[in-house]
Amino acid sequence: MFNALESRGAVEDAVVFDAFAGSGALAFEALSRGARHATLVEVDPAARRAIATNAEVTGFADRVRVIAGAGERAVAEGRWDLVLLDPPYDYDRWPELFEALCPWLNPDAVVVIESDREVDVEPHLGVIWTRRYGGTVVTFAVPPGAPE
Repeated sequence: MFNALESRGAVEDAVVFDAFAGSGALAFEALSRGARHATLVEVDPAARRAIATNAEVTGFADRVRVIAGAGERAVAEGRWDLVLLDPPYDYDRWPELFEALCPWLNPDAVVVIESDREVDVEPHLGVIWTRRYGGTVVTFAVPPGAPE
């Protein structure tokens, strides 16, 4: 996934939003590949503690912001170049999330969606590509009018 993002120029110097961060692995991968800053949102206190520990261990603490709460409520915390959406597989609030997210995307932003099924992103986003890896479906999407 990150090789494909790098080939699009979507990682270097990016401002990253990880809406369902878990341990923060995806955001930390983006930072390790040259992203400028990452905002990680997570509801679980234990996961937020893991993010804080991982930020210290990786040396990225000064480039990470952690927000307690639901990802769809924190999208207005910045302007985003790279958005990572890997919610629990039973997540069903995609339209509301996309509606909240899209006003905060930079024009050349890339949104990465991981789910157990294909997610309908229209009319909010345009699909660049979708791939299935075992039980996971990964979709790259962009704001309407962005270059594909």
